[in-house]
Amino acid sequence: MDNPKRAAARTWQHGGVTSAPHASAVPPESPLPGSTPPGSRAAGAPHGTLPHGAFPAVPDSADAVLDGLDPEQRTVATTLRGPVCVLAGAGTGKTRAITHRIAYGVRAGVYQPNTVLAVTFTARAAGEMRGRLRQLGAGGVQTRTFHAAALRQLQFFWPKAIGGEQPRLLERKHQLVAEAGARCRIRLERAELRDMLGEIEWAKVTQATPEDYPAVVAKSDRDAPRDPAETSRVYATYERLKRDRGLIDFEDVLLLTVGILTDRPDIADTIRRQYQHFTVDEYQDVSPLQQRLLQLWLGDRDSVCVVGDASQTIYSFTGATPDHLLNFRAQHPEATLVKLVRDYRSTPQVVHLANGLLAQAKGRAAEHRLELVSQRQPGPEPVFHEHADEPAEAEATAGRIKELLTPVAEGGPGVPASEIAVLYRVNAQSEIYEQALADAGVPYQLRGAERFFDRQEIQQAGLALRGASRAAGTDTSAAEGEGLAAEVGAVLASTGWTPEPPAGSGAARDRWESLRALVRLAEEFQRSRPDAVLADFVAELAERAAAQHAPTVEGVTLASFHTAKGLEWDAVFLVGLTDGMLPITHAKTPEQIEEERRLLYVGVTRARFHLCMSWALARSPGGRAGRRPSRFLDGLRPGSASDAARGRGGAGGVERGGAKGRKPRGPVPCRVCGRTLTEATELKLRRCVDCPSTMDEELYERMREWRLERAQELGRPAYAVFTDATLMAIAEQPPATERELTRVPGVGPHKLRQFGAELLALCAGEPLPERAEEGSEEASEEDPEK
Repeated sequence: MDNPKRAAARTWQHGGVTSAPHASAVPPESPLPGSTPPGSRAAGAPHGTLPHGAFPAVPDSADAVLDGLDPEQRTVATTLRGPVCVLAGAGTGKTRAITHRIAYGVRAGVYQPNTVLAVTFTARAAGEMRGRLRQLGAGGVQTRTFHAAALRQLQFFWPKAIGGEQPRLLERKHQLVAEAGARCRIRLERAELRDMLGEIEWAKVTQATPEDYPAVVAKSDRDAPRDPAETSRVYATYERLKRDRGLIDFEDVLLLTVGILTDRPDIADTIRRQYQHFTVDEYQDVSPLQQRLLQLWLGDRDSVCVVGDASQTIYSFTGATPDHLLNFRAQHPEATLVKLVRDYRSTPQVVHLANGLLAQAKGRAAEHRLELVSQRQPGPEPVFHEHADEPAEAEATAGRIKELLTPVAEGGPGVPASEIAVLYRVNAQSEIYEQALADAGVPYQLRGAERFFDRQEIQQAGLALRGASRAAGTDTSAAEGEGLAAEVGAVLASTGWTPEPPAGSGAARDRWESLRALVRLAEEFQRSRPDAVLADFVAELAERAAAQHAPTVEGVTLASFHTAKGLEWDAVFLVGLTDGMLPITHAKTPEQIEEERRLLYVGVTRARFHLCMSWALARSPGGRAGRRPSRFLDGLRPGSASDAARGRGGAGGVERGGAKGRKPRGPVPCRVCGRTLTEATELKLRRCVDCPSTMDEELYERMREWRLERAQELGRPAYAVFTDATLMAIAEQPPATERELTRVPGVGPHKLRQFGAELLALCAGEPLPERAEEGSEEASEEDPEK
């Protein structure tokens, strides 16, 4: 066995991890965890059978702790011995069940308070659990995050296990990672820095060293936001800088503790004598490293209760996996299994929709889904709204929210603004809803994201646009030539904007989505004011920013689906539910698609009473209505294919905003395998990207060479002539006539006039026709999603 000092030092070299919400410093209390914690304020009202927002009186006996529990919750609370696995659906009172279990064990004399450790994933959740236990008369129980518990053990045992001065805790690693990037001659912008931090954290939580990172990424099919070799170099440099400066970060805390407990059985025994009973909340989010630490805490004992819901696993990109929850019975055949399915949060109508959503799920997690049963009185049916475009969707949403805020006819209050939420897939979607709510005079607050115009990338874009506007003066060439939107895109290119989205799903994607929102805004502005110049657009941006500037505390919550996890509201609006957004475009594998479905499930189950789900057929007014409602709504919304097949309607009703009389666009099947196509590239090719290609490679290369020459002549990027996907579609089924050419997505009337004869000549293998003089009519930038 290695010398413990060398083993811990080696562990320190490679670190340990979790996500940002878990990384909060814990002040040292007593040397060993287990003493009475300092006083803390209760952080939330218990769910379950209690009214929302009510706090119970301290029970006067152990049996009184069980009062008010339903049969399944009572089983959890009274099963105090052996391993226990609680599968708890959304809104079923899981925290209530496990806190009453701990309190009952303490009040009955089975547990000593300082021998119990309850761990969860956020300081907020730990505080809520601590407050509930105090209300139940079990105030001496330790409730901590994995990191907080490990940090206290590490601080106490460092002199004995390692010796010497303890390393300082690095609470913010951004600057050090940026320095590591600079030493590797890799400049990291803010969004890129966040991505790099996420990759380093993921690597450490999966126990991958810098040298192993590229291979581990390849094996995991993870969409890395940048070259794995570059990330590996920055990761290694970051670890070296920490060692040289005597620093550890929160990611190191877990791995160092694991190293000490592995190499020092005497220290492990000391901790096991202190902690004899364990409870783990949100067990579906446990990482491999956290599971390893839990096993070391337990040793050969089995006094552990885990609680979770595989259907709410939405953080796999951080290393979380439901495998430990799903494998618990296999690891502990004698374990007691309890399922909590009585939903105290949502109405039967909302619960019915949530159950229907999961009924279509696939994969291992779906095999363990829970069929919820609402315990509330009936409420309104969930409704589905279809809109012609995104602004119409946002405006209608704001209007419906304003109606909810209005007191009801009988004189009672309406729904408070703080009890209403608008949830979306990516933060870049917030801007249009900020504007719509501001225009409607509805107060709102952003949760988990900066206001749109306060985001760094938007501020940088504003500076660039203002500079370009001053340099151009009142020049109207933009309107006469490429157009305002193209000019805005060219200016934003200096800030890193590209027409094609980046790979992966991290901060770089969010930054790209924000800049794309500016380009969309420029397109809409140009349509409304064809003679506008860049200075006009800059003035419009300033007005829009000023109109949304006043902050408010009480207001409608705007949040992403991920940010909304663990929260709930009386009324929830789920917006932007189109294929390509949910599931998001870069979700490719079956596992990634299923996680997107679970994300929608989390959104649905945030609603207590009102639930509204909406989507837009086009991005902007007058745009091509080529979008489809999310495939996850098939069989749930009236008029969807699955509904017709079953001969019945879905929950609620569909209202079509601004699209009356529009003929629904039918599904496009793959011409090879017949699967319904949803992604832009597949729709252009008329086949799945994985299906065999019939492309004429020689023709494709001829068209690429021709495209490059034409792009250089016109002084614009090659993609502005035709995208690769469009050329591939032409090469797979070469057209012989103009009519056949117009059937290729991406070849509109304008491009047909400008390039049609040349493309048909290339397809026929004939010489290119002579071109007339190029006038003011030039190729416009092609939208790769159309």
